[in-house]
Amino acid sequence: MTKISAFLKDEAGAVTVDWVVLTAAIVGLGLLIFSFVRPAVSNVAEQIGKELEAAKTCMTTDGKTC
Repeated sequence: MTKISAFLKDEAGAVTVDWVVLTAAIVGLGLLIFSFVRPAVSNVAEQIGKELEAAKTCMTTDGKTC
């Protein structure tokens, strides 16, 4: 009976549960923030791609029209 009582009073696993819950909350918040940031980053990346394409076109032509 003392082993069962000692097992029920042991709190070593509670720390692990706390870390799992905190980690899940951090991952969830990260995914939530990512869903808001992704469209803006996508737009910026698209604009950078257009600028690079324009620069490539300028460098491959005579260079006078840039």
